[in-house]
Amino acid sequence: MFLDENFLLSTASAQRLYRNYAQHLPIIDYHCHLSAQEIAEDKRFETITQLWLGGDHYKWRLMRSYGVEERCITGDADDKEKFFKWVETVSTAIGNPLYHWSCLELKNYFGYEGVLCPENAQEIWALCNRTLAQPAFSARGLIERSGVEVICTTDDPADSLEWHQKLRQSAFKVKVLPSFRPDKALGIEKEDYLEYLPRLGNIQSVADLKKALECRLEAFVALGCRVSDHGMAAVPFAPATQAEIEQIFQKRLQGVIPSALEQQQFQTELLLFLGKLYAQRDMVMQLHFGVMRDVSERIYRALGPDAGVDAIGDQIRVSALAAFLNALDKENALPKTILYSLNPRDNAALVCVMGAFQAGPAKGKLQHGSAWWFNDHESGMREQLTTLAAEGHLASFIGMLTDSRSFLSYARHEYFRRILCDCIGTWVEEEKFPQAEALLRQIIEGICYKNAKIYFNF
Repeated sequence: MFLDENFLLSTASAQRLYRNYAQHLPIIDYHCHLSAQEIAEDKRFETITQLWLGGDHYKWRLMRSYGVEERCITGDADDKEKFFKWVETVSTAIGNPLYHWSCLELKNYFGYEGVLCPENAQEIWALCNRTLAQPAFSARGLIERSGVEVICTTDDPADSLEWHQKLRQSAFKVKVLPSFRPDKALGIEKEDYLEYLPRLGNIQSVADLKKALECRLEAFVALGCRVSDHGMAAVPFAPATQAEIEQIFQKRLQGVIPSALEQQQFQTELLLFLGKLYAQRDMVMQLHFGVMRDVSERIYRALGPDAGVDAIGDQIRVSALAAFLNALDKENALPKTILYSLNPRDNAALVCVMGAFQAGPAKGKLQHGSAWWFNDHESGMREQLTTLAAEGHLASFIGMLTDSRSFLSYARHEYFRRILCDCIGTWVEEEKFPQAEALLRQIIEGICYKNAKIYFNF
């Protein structure tokens, strides 16, 4: 039966592994886009539309594919009309993870086990809104209900971190920690770069910029930051002299956009500098790449970034990635690093490259990030797990994250855990791994929770 206790668990071994070892473990969400302010203020949601559709460009994209007019997606339609259009869209999204996630969220948070369809939309609307009116269904309540232990938000170096400071002083038991995301400081090619720099201080040289970033990193670390994050089309590696880097930066201060090569040279210098800072502080560096941003200029100009018009980019230049990692590694300055590519054709190459730089004492010092964004569906997760198992060491994997702005997205951890247990359970049933219960428990509990707790020092 759809969405019963054995959902996605196709064998007896998978069912046993999930129920005995994976199902009730806490969640460590080491990369997400939840708002620290909304958590600190314990935001309440008047309608399910605000919780489900607010800022969720995954859903916006699907609604556009279904032909929903923009006023019912990001426009001025009322919440009920938007909700009904979403239900109409998702109810026929067979094979799309958004259908599974939506059904899991309705079941886990609202106790609804009927069919998600237009005929039931009014019933679902009333049930969800009635439930959200209860005190326990605020932002913090939803986090606690999900069994979350740690949340790492995504924060710009220029952020004041005031909401993280307030959270630290609050009685909220879940750790909410900032993550250092300096993309804007490295985005020398962006039109608004010169408007951004003053937010970091009086920046007149590359040395000023480095000093400002290190100072802000210290402020993040003081509030428990354990992880950085970098988003880019591809990992650059184009070394240049300090004089050349300064010349590029001064040219940008004069309003001239550097050439493509100069952009790579500048970003290489800053990434290597930051990588060494992370290693000194035993932090984790996340590298997200293989994405094309804002490919629809029309929608970007109307709605700005994160509007649902990004796409999978070209395969990365593996030689550049290897050279970047090697430049840090040969100085014993390579931090713990997680590699994510939005292009699934990079999977095997990433696992092989990172294997060349593994070193103790950290287990799985370099990680192949979980199936990300356009890949966090059933087949994408299975492919990532299978590739990591075949080419690397699956049992050292740090598991799932939400990468989401939604307080209901923790259902995705259940989705991942079911798929993980089904993959491993199938290998056991096919006699590709023994019925060694102690080992299986160690592997499942490690991937779902324990490995991340140790890896990030939470």
